Amino acid sequence: MPNQKKFFAHEVGTLNIIRLSYPLSSEIELQPCAVAMGYFDGVHIGHRRVIQRAIDHAQAHGIKSGVLTFDPHPREVLGRSGYSQYITPLDDKLEQFEKMGVDIVFVMQFDIAFSSIYPEDFVEEVILPLQVKHIVVGFDNTFAYRGMGTTQTLLELSKDRYTVDIIGPVNRLGEKVSSTIIREYLHQGEVEQVRHLLGRPYKVKGTVIHGDKRGRTIGFPTANVGVDEPYLIGKNGVYGVRITVDGQTYDGVMNIGIKPTFELEKREKSLEVHIIGFKDEIYGKNVEVELLFMIRDEIKFSGVDALVAQIQQDVNFAKDKFAKLA
Repeated sequence: MPNQKKFFAHEVGTLNIIRLSYPLSSEIELQPCAVAMGYFDGVHIGHRRVIQRAIDHAQAHGIKSGVLTFDPHPREVLGRSGYSQYITPLDDKLEQFEKMGVDIVFVMQFDIAFSSIYPEDFVEEVILPLQVKHIVVGFDNTFAYRGMGTTQTLLELSKDRYTVDIIGPVNRLGEKVSSTIIREYLHQGEVEQVRHLLGRPYKVKGTVIHGDKRGRTIGFPTANVGVDEPYLIGKNGVYGVRITVDGQTYDGVMNIGIKPTFELEKREKSLEVHIIGFKDEIYGKNVEVELLFMIRDEIKFSGVDALVAQIQQDVNFAKDKFAKLA
């Protein structure tokens, strides 16, 4: 079998992205760096503190700042249910890292072979070859086979070849910020809580696709958004959203769900946005949708008239709430 290339480097904006697989290639030539290590699903305010510490250290010592992350989610590879969808799929994570000013992102392919290495091998065969001189991790970070590597392990294995910075828990609204909590809030439709923990609204990206066009027949045309990545789409319901099309942002009301009022053969979950005061055709356009607040659960109505009356109430409620958010 021919040798497979063990790394691939490219740039997105100012960000240098290096994709790796284990064992690492000897072709890699890197500069000394300070890295934040973790999966960082969500890049929430706790993650950002870890990453910012690596950036600050790098700037203070005249070296590159970096993030060492993994793809796909380790729990997905190891068969844990519920981890095939992400708060921030990889491209969204990279976007957040670039906005923070990170220089390099190492994206390590997480597979069964990589999950089987021991902490000592992780340090000797990954950390040191990547020219890591300083590692920043969260207090509960684990790595290597069955999570045997801990923050204390990183310290013990350093042997003065790198330094370690351990960041304590970040609390917001009386609870520890974590990706797990954010996932739970999304499943509950608590997108306002999610916004507090992420430090920004929860966002999904997609393309406007053709749907059944039923919305326009009842006076509320919608953009049917086909998501491009495996986002964690939370609780079915109606949400107040902001949607960006061609660089312009508009207020809207989005339904997530299966449209139970209509007798449909297929009950696939869809995302349909009624853009308030917007009438342009945008099929095929790339859009970004920020979920700002939940209005109500998705319910089945007695008929179209009842549905239309409720949608009007939803739009009026959203308009009032958007006015308060402005």
